[in-house]
Amino acid sequence: MKILLLLLLSTTAMVHAQNTITFEPEMTSPKAKLSQIEWLAGHWKGEAFGGIAEEIWSPPTDGSMMFSFRLIDKGAVSFYEFGHIIEVDDTLLLQLKHFDSDLSGWEQKDESVDFILVKVEENKFYFDDFTIERISDTEINMYVEVSEEEGTSNEITFNYHRQ
Repeated sequence: MKILLLLLLSTTAMVHAQNTITFEPEMTSPKAKLSQIEWLAGHWKGEAFGGIAEEIWSPPTDGSMMFSFRLIDKGAVSFYEFGHIIEVDDTLLLQLKHFDSDLSGWEQKDESVDFILVKVEENKFYFDDFTIERISDTEINMYVEVSEEEGTSNEITFNYHRQ
């Protein structure tokens, strides 16, 4: 499961999916501020990977929105993520780190998984192979491009409801 999730969150997709965009070297990240995505702040829950996914996002403060994530599968925590969206050079950057249920880190001490902002729409923020969409005040979708072993990719949807 750990290897699959690392592939899920750190590889570049070969094929563009319907709701995600891959950041290409010739692209530039659009101007954006955290105030544009402050609607994400709150406690969200949904189903994912056969378990319950939960995210808690802080309101924007001093150029950062932090979050925590956990996946509960078969009554136990499968893994955690901790991260933030930060304002950098007039745009946004989503960064995260993974942890096993015992808080053992997946990435090296000084490394994170980074998602560059690719495009902004009124209710959609497209990061590199990772999109956050506001459906309503009480529902959001997150789309993640998953690379398969045989070189193909698949887009996974996380549907969350505000708690």
